[in-house]
Amino acid sequence: MHGRVKVKSTAQQEEEKRKEREKKLKAFVSARDAVLRKRSAGEHDEEALQLTQQLLSSNPDFATLWNYRREVLLQLETSREKDEVQKLYESELHFIEACLKVNPKSYGCWHHRSWVNTRLPQPDWTRELGLCDRCLSLDERNFHCWDYRRVVVKESGVSVEQELQFTDRLIGSNFSNYSSWHYRSTLLPQLHPQPIHSHRVCEEQLLKEYELAHNAFFTDPNDQSAWFYYRWLLGRGVCVCIFNCLCQLCDLPPGSVSDISNEHNLTVHWTEKYTHRDCALYTGEHRERRSVACVCVCGRSELSVEKSSVLQAELQSCNQLLELEPQNKWCLLTIILLMRALDPLGHEKETLAHFQTLKEVDPMRSSYYSDLCSKFLIENTILKMEYAEVRVFSLSNKNLTTLCHLDQLLLVTHINLSSNQLLRLPPQFAMLQCLEVLEADDNAIESLEGLYHLPKLEEVSLRNNQICKLSDLESLASCTKLTRLDLRGNPVHKTANIDSELSQLLPLVTALSL
Repeated sequence: MHGRVKVKSTAQQEEEKRKEREKKLKAFVSARDAVLRKRSAGEHDEEALQLTQQLLSSNPDFATLWNYRREVLLQLETSREKDEVQKLYESELHFIEACLKVNPKSYGCWHHRSWVNTRLPQPDWTRELGLCDRCLSLDERNFHCWDYRRVVVKESGVSVEQELQFTDRLIGSNFSNYSSWHYRSTLLPQLHPQPIHSHRVCEEQLLKEYELAHNAFFTDPNDQSAWFYYRWLLGRGVCVCIFNCLCQLCDLPPGSVSDISNEHNLTVHWTEKYTHRDCALYTGEHRERRSVACVCVCGRSELSVEKSSVLQAELQSCNQLLELEPQNKWCLLTIILLMRALDPLGHEKETLAHFQTLKEVDPMRSSYYSDLCSKFLIENTILKMEYAEVRVFSLSNKNLTTLCHLDQLLLVTHINLSSNQLLRLPPQFAMLQCLEVLEADDNAIESLEGLYHLPKLEEVSLRNNQICKLSDLESLASCTKLTRLDLRGNPVHKTANIDSELSQLLPLVTALSL
């Protein structure tokens, strides 16, 4: 056994490490306490700089020490000549750079460096740009450095075109550089704005950017960076709104509407685009007995021929990629959004098929896709209602998981939501002041909080849901015209004395099914 090195056991090594940590901690705490005592005593001298430097060199995230260091530097600055101040702060920059090597993402370091450059008589912005380049070469997603770079660029007068070329270089070396794509999105509207809408990008540059994004996601279809940028590009170049709606409550002069009918047709003029659109007027009484009107206007933004051709070309490119990568979720989702922009009703069947594929290839986000699909189906149904000029909203057996755009159904009298996957009727349901009949059978509804103060509601069918407690039905008591209620297949029917309890809670209901 002689001549062989003794190998320490794991327990021995751990004990030695523990003792070493305790020794370092004791030294750190001692130095920290000394610094805090000096600050309390109002001492702003060279020794304070040395002590804080000792502590920050090992822990650059001690914000109090950076604050104290700034106090000391300001005090020393008052007693020195301009050249000496320049040297003082240049020395500080070297120290900060050493701290950044310990933690390149230290909030305190980057903030302090910005402050130091504001105190320098002659700041060297070229050097600062060089520092940013070096830091970003080590970690291209260091958002602290990106933020600092924007400050440096602003102060040094670097042109937007030069910065765009900088993003060209970074993206060219790595398509996955999300920070570079994002920075590029802030530069393009400044360098290539549309003549009328300065926040958008001109068409000529957009076509170049589309090509750049194509190169990125055809190279690596699973990298999300280029896809996010691509969707931003589509939004900057083509402003698409599936539909818009204006619902306005306004006072009516006495005697202005005297018809027996409670619904009137009128024309609304949109002064911005000098167009008009028919809409409906519903009159009623406000709580203060004032005559009021609810004006509802719904419509889909139409695409110009030029914008439509651009979107068609992009859809074709994405479909080509989908042929190569049939299970790529980013491509599938982008295709859905492009189809929505071009023709939401014409592409409805394809959109539903793509959503089903998305749920299969990306099950972790299945609920998100279900909610998004529900949103699109509701939008399509609203469009169909507008074209047919009806007041019946039917979305049964569509696998809906959420409800939205209820503010655009103010004039609807009959809603059918049966055979879906809804868990609740949200508070926004209370906006449906014209609703007379609600069918919501075969869901999983537990909450009826939205069925509140609906003055025209006469019939509610909630068969085969998950209403468990009598208290879940209390909101229905505020619906003063409710006479028919179907609760068959709900756990609440097991409640003791349910018939008498419901009769007391809802005395106006004459047709009750349990």
